[in-house]
Amino acid sequence: MILAMTIAQILGVIPFTRMGVSFNSVSYLRMLILIRSLALLCIALASWYKLNFSILIILSCFAGLVNGATQGYLRVILNHLVDANRLPRALGLAATLNELIFVLAPVTASGLGSLSPVFSLFVITALGMLPIVLIPSLNIQSLPEVVKTRQRAFTKPVALWLICSTAAGAVVALIEIGAVALAMNFRYEPVYAILFTVPLCLASVMGGIWVSIRNRISAPSTVVLQLCLMTLGALIVTVNISLITAVIGVMCIGSVIAPLGTHFSLVLDEMSPLHLKAEVFALLRTSNALGVIIASALLTVSSLSLSLLFITVFIGVVAAGMAVAVMRKKKGKTSLK
Repeated sequence: MILAMTIAQILGVIPFTRMGVSFNSVSYLRMLILIRSLALLCIALASWYKLNFSILIILSCFAGLVNGATQGYLRVILNHLVDANRLPRALGLAATLNELIFVLAPVTASGLGSLSPVFSLFVITALGMLPIVLIPSLNIQSLPEVVKTRQRAFTKPVALWLICSTAAGAVVALIEIGAVALAMNFRYEPVYAILFTVPLCLASVMGGIWVSIRNRISAPSTVVLQLCLMTLGALIVTVNISLITAVIGVMCIGSVIAPLGTHFSLVLDEMSPLHLKAEVFALLRTSNALGVIIASALLTVSSLSLSLLFITVFIGVVAAGMAVAVMRKKKGKTSLK
């Protein structure tokens, strides 16, 4: 069901984002959330009546189709709710809250699921509808049709940052999905997967707090260092010396999740014109989902050690590529002077 939802998100991101260009962004976002909530409600009802599992997969696709567009328009609306000079802080806080929810949501879902799995689905659906009420009504419109045809959303600079997001998302997803396998690799029970997921989340929360306090976009050289730190963390986990070193590696990865995610969002914001922002932000969210698919596919078809090696090489190549791009840019500026 999760795989079906993620694939549907990738397929639906462009058409559903472009559909909303002619509408008020807030109204369109509310409609997208309503569609997703109705799909989740149907999943809960289908589970209640014990319908065929294939029906649940189809309903998951309907819920996933609008996920990318929803995130894209939510990010566009944030631009209108927060001053530009406070946007890094807002994104840092959002990343921190996201990690806290990542830790608390499974615990809450498990507690509700012990009473009734269907009831937990109803609660999740109800919580998912809260943005419809909480988002203030704003009149946010795109630029005129004449301007819309002059630029594409998917350009080479945008693609570079999306690849960075995919690589970072794959590294994080591999730790999250492979946490049980990591625990068992060190001869611990599966429940000890929290030895990796909790440090990852805690380090990410600290990274989000750092971004919020700093409240400014990172320099390109800083981003390269953050990508290198994530590569180092992945390498430490891959080498598999001991549990302590593996946890240190996981914390290295977690510490740069929020700074990198914030930078990707801010730099793509600067690159994209007003009428393409929702599409670019939706692509950013989808690139992260693609990283999750890569990580889960690797763990499905190969061992944990091979998956870690592949992802480490992937993020290492991306970090090297970004370093080359930054050096070329600096060299170009120097030659112009």
